[in-house]
Amino acid sequence: MPLDAVCIHALVEELRERILGGRIDKVQQPERDMLLLSLRAKGENLRLLLAAGTGNARCHITNAAYENPAEAPMFCMLLRKHLVGARIVDVRQPDWERMLILDLDTFDELGVGSRKQLVVEMIGRSSNVILVAEDGRIVDCVRRVDYAGDALRRLLPGMIYRLPPRQEKIPFFEAESEQILKALSEADRDVPIDKWLLDRFSGLSPLICRELAYRSREDYERLPAQMEALRESVAAGEYEPCLLLRDDKPQDFSFLAFGQYGPETRIQRLPSFSELLDAFYTRKDQAEQRRRRGQELTRSIRTSRDRLARKLGNQREELKRTETKEEVRSRAELITANLFRMKKGDRVLTCQDYYAEGCPEITIPLDALKTPQQNAAALFKEYRKLKGAEQHLTVLIAQGEQQLDYLNSVLEELQRAESEKDLADIRRELAETGYLKKGKVSKAVKGKAQAPMRFVSDDGFEILVGRSNVQNDELTTRIARRTDWWLHTQKVHGSHVILRCEGETPSDAALEQAASIAVYYSQGRDGGKIPVDYTMVRFVRKPSGAMPGKVIYTEYKTMMAHGDEALVTRLKK
Repeated sequence: MPLDAVCIHALVEELRERILGGRIDKVQQPERDMLLLSLRAKGENLRLLLAAGTGNARCHITNAAYENPAEAPMFCMLLRKHLVGARIVDVRQPDWERMLILDLDTFDELGVGSRKQLVVEMIGRSSNVILVAEDGRIVDCVRRVDYAGDALRRLLPGMIYRLPPRQEKIPFFEAESEQILKALSEADRDVPIDKWLLDRFSGLSPLICRELAYRSREDYERLPAQMEALRESVAAGEYEPCLLLRDDKPQDFSFLAFGQYGPETRIQRLPSFSELLDAFYTRKDQAEQRRRRGQELTRSIRTSRDRLARKLGNQREELKRTETKEEVRSRAELITANLFRMKKGDRVLTCQDYYAEGCPEITIPLDALKTPQQNAAALFKEYRKLKGAEQHLTVLIAQGEQQLDYLNSVLEELQRAESEKDLADIRRELAETGYLKKGKVSKAVKGKAQAPMRFVSDDGFEILVGRSNVQNDELTTRIARRTDWWLHTQKVHGSHVILRCEGETPSDAALEQAASIAVYYSQGRDGGKIPVDYTMVRFVRKPSGAMPGKVIYTEYKTMMAHGDEALVTRLKK
């Protein structure tokens, strides 16, 4: 759900306690509609995230890591010019709107002090981040709104900034009780309570309207008490950051505990609204960023994979047709054995089939324009052609299946890629294997590859994880020692995992944690418990000519494990 007015109200109070008087040291823009302000406030370093995307607009303190582009966007450069060194003097929410304003004391190019505002509008598709000068004019904004389309406001540099027009509804948290009771008396009782609340009052989200309907048991007579209780609770500042989990995945959030959901959901209470928003949005945002960054590369690999799959299908059909080769050979030999009974111009040969049990009679069609010897020679030629095709197609299909398996593993890598550097490693790998033209690989991709991911188990054993198929090979065949332990998910694409032992015997706990990491960095991440094979590195070898990431291993054991994100985050170095 988007942030509602009450969550923003609670968030403003929370931010005031932490960032007022803070100085902006750094401005970053990891995404087109996302900003990160690094602050020094009240003796601690903080990062304030401002997002203006559709469906994820928000403003809160974050601990999540975001990767910045190689070159800062123009809006980021503009904010650095105006905001670096500025002090935050106020954080406010005008008129219970879904927006937040940061009042900043800044200095211009001549060192003269001025007051600027950074406005974060969190209004669905119209979400925006706007820098406003002291005279009230727009300096610039993340999303400019010009005179095209049906926009209600124009947001362009140089224009006077005006607040969004207020809705023609009763402000729920500012109205007098008599005004609310009068609206209730005029309500159409046939309309569902949540729909009536949403249409009649501002400041209420669909979720809160449903919660009021649930608490009043869909009864208009019980509704006034629930509405007044909510107003009193908000006026007293009784906020409770609550996260709704279903199958341990965030589904919704609010400033109060839910009652409308059934037992299949779980409510998690968090210490602050910043932590609540981080927990709800961060994982989803990072997944969306990975999908968007790797979209073009994923589309290219899927096209190659689908083309290869169609080619393999045609080859298998051709291979199936070669199954008639023995029948063709037997007909050629039967013609050769019955030459004395044939003459040129015959259209069929009827003879005994001594290849079949009981020697039944068989009719073999002939080419009337050929002699009996020529008919036999044509069938022998067809037999040799089918036999050669069978041998050739068998090799081609085996190679094609290896390539198809490799492309599927690359697609799995793309789903796990966490940064632009990971994507660069995959592009480099595809260029080396010939699936990506080297001319299309940028200079940044041609640079040095990243080191393997590194983890340390609770009892001190180092765990290394490959980022790509090429790095999997390097990790297993070059970096790992023969006495280290190698882990991989069974029959599922994933990273090679090395448990460094330094000559010691690894503990069961270290093996279990390494297995959990192997599942997390595999295609079975969200599939519950899956089998993980593990063996010493000396029992792992790479076949000659095998595709990147493909190895053979023996003397292995298997354990069941599941991908634990919290464990991976805690052990990662």
